[in-house]
Amino acid sequence: MSRQGTVRKRGFLWEMKHNHSLYLMCVPALLLLLAFAYLPMGGMYMAFTKYNVVDGIFGSPFVGLENFSYFFQGNPYAWNAIGNTLIINFWGLILGTILPVTIAIFMNEVKNGPFKKLSQSAMFFPYFLSWVVVGAILYGFLTANFRVDRRSGEIILTGANGVANRLLMGLGAAPVRWYAEPKYWKTIIILLDVWKWAGYNSIIYMAAMAGFDGSLYEAATIDGASRFQQIRYLTVPMLKPNVVILTLMSIGRIFFGDMGMIWGVVGQNPTVLDAVTVIDTYVYTSMRTMGFGFSTAIGLCQSVMGLILILLANTAARRFNDGEGLF
Repeated sequence: MSRQGTVRKRGFLWEMKHNHSLYLMCVPALLLLLAFAYLPMGGMYMAFTKYNVVDGIFGSPFVGLENFSYFFQGNPYAWNAIGNTLIINFWGLILGTILPVTIAIFMNEVKNGPFKKLSQSAMFFPYFLSWVVVGAILYGFLTANFRVDRRSGEIILTGANGVANRLLMGLGAAPVRWYAEPKYWKTIIILLDVWKWAGYNSIIYMAAMAGFDGSLYEAATIDGASRFQQIRYLTVPMLKPNVVILTLMSIGRIFFGDMGMIWGVVGQNPTVLDAVTVIDTYVYTSMRTMGFGFSTAIGLCQSVMGLILILLANTAARRFNDGEGLF
């Protein structure tokens, strides 16, 4: 039998006949993917309507791009939310890449087994904390007691219950009313986000380093390379593909804010909420008056912008990193 005939027989029918059990195992996952990822896409039509429950998605009045125009035109609160989202996610992406890689490299150099396991567990622990718990812990660090002078109206600090203010006062500096000073909160939110995810992401890089060829390090040691040189010329270059992939995946979510983080840490404190409100929190609060059509329009914009960014970033990664990328 010719090779062409063999290839022709190994088509779709041949594959289904000989591997049907494997494909049947995929059916539940495919049904879940269809039900929760593809069928809901029909709801995107709601972004172009003034949705109401009585008429349903496809019966509601069609308004075209009205929901989009309200978000982008003449709405300073929306642009503030967009700017906060990009700033928080940009610095979270930069620091959230550098810190886990650094931790993973340092932990890979630790030879003491019990200390290494204890350290890994301690770094991984914040990942399991909810943002509500993190917000309560943060409040314990930053809270301060104060009173208002009746004559002058001046706010006078009468004590410092928080660890941060006690430390400032111990150093001779004035305590800070953290929950009344919006200028600090972008930095606080970024640092909290990096702190919470650093241990989890470092585990991913450590798993990648576990598969590195040990003979390369042995050869480098024989050639007289120091540990720092081995990290610089072996570990970091071999980690680069993993860093590129995880970075590209994060870029796709750069227009999405973590509403759970904002509400859990800041709550509904109006003094600092404007400084850290993100697109998702803005949409949630606006949905009460603007409806589901408006929130769907903003979610569609976030997804489209994320797709565009990830395509551009993937193209740049393949061009500048010898074909490395997600696809």
